[in-house]
Amino acid sequence: MQRSGRAGRSALLGAVFLMATSAIGPGFITQTTQFTVQLGAAFAFAILLSIVIDIAVQLNVWRVIGVSGKRAQDLGNSVLPGLGYVMAALVIFGGLVFNIGNVSGTSLGLDALFGLDVKIGGTISALIAIAIFLSRRAGIAMDRIVVFLGVLMIGLTLYVAIISKPPVGEALRQTVWPDRIDFLSITTLIGGTVGGYITYAGAHRLVDAGVTGPERVKSVSRSSVLSLLVTGVMRVVLFLAVLGVVAGGVALSGGNPTASAFQHAAGEAGLRLFGIILWAASITSVIGAAYTSVSFLVTFSPRLERIRNWLVVAFVAISTAVFLLLDQAPVTLLVLAGALNGLILPVGFGVLLWVAIRRQDLLGGYRYPRWLLAIGVVAWLLTVYLGVNSLGGIAALWK
Repeated sequence: MQRSGRAGRSALLGAVFLMATSAIGPGFITQTTQFTVQLGAAFAFAILLSIVIDIAVQLNVWRVIGVSGKRAQDLGNSVLPGLGYVMAALVIFGGLVFNIGNVSGTSLGLDALFGLDVKIGGTISALIAIAIFLSRRAGIAMDRIVVFLGVLMIGLTLYVAIISKPPVGEALRQTVWPDRIDFLSITTLIGGTVGGYITYAGAHRLVDAGVTGPERVKSVSRSSVLSLLVTGVMRVVLFLAVLGVVAGGVALSGGNPTASAFQHAAGEAGLRLFGIILWAASITSVIGAAYTSVSFLVTFSPRLERIRNWLVVAFVAISTAVFLLLDQAPVTLLVLAGALNGLILPVGFGVLLWVAIRRQDLLGGYRYPRWLLAIGVVAWLLTVYLGVNSLGGIAALWK
């Protein structure tokens, strides 16, 4: 059943921010700060290139899923029986690991904001996420919350970027003519923005909302680009906020460089703002990871669909329990999750491209644009490279 009018627009906006806020998690904030410290204004080029490649990936993912009206795992089983189950297992496992890091991010945010013990902060945040999915209109509640917190994050970070007085002219120059090109930063940004469950968050939300079919191609494509632009805006303003501090010669704390940057820019208020931003980024990622991971499971049985919200609740609860029991350093968890996402991306993205190339029947006879397919194949080759790099990252963690 398809939606139209106000309900359809609300679903599209919710899908945009679900994908964007799923990408803007604690790992996103940490990576952006670290690379800004390492590369300075030259990091602007890496941001621009990663956004362009991310758009190439998401345009194809959203279009194939949006036109077909089928979730990625169902398309996988249509291409090769059993493949969808493999895709689901990879995404759910990767999403679970990533969500442990997301819960840890919420705890760090509340620690910076209120000085709460990390275990207490993580538990409170998990209960808030669970309450959202237990509400009578969980889908609408989720859409509204991710939009509100997404706008709040960008607004607060923009404020810090303005008062930190970054060298905007130098950043603009190095966006197109960098003094240094660091390919590791580019590949890391891509894996962190469109890897694992994040790849499918927005597109699966559209399927659930019934905003699908060839006649909705323009809306779906516009939403996919907008979601990446929202993510890109957050990346840019965070980059500028940190750049303004490091360009002034300030040495950031190694333990929490982003908090240190915000504190140098705006004093004690800056530290509190950082707490709000990190908590908002983390709680929306908790919601996105749980919702999208479970969306890979529910199509395999009508019974699973009926208890969907309870499965999401269980996913959040398990993530939180593991966080509390492991007592593991959040940074290590986030690195492991990022490496796993790098492995998942080329598999799922490759299946969707195969549908676009060889399985027109799954697209209802829709004629897939060749230019879009071409940029998708180029982006896929890069995701394979990212996946190979992820193997090294996983191996290093176990040493």
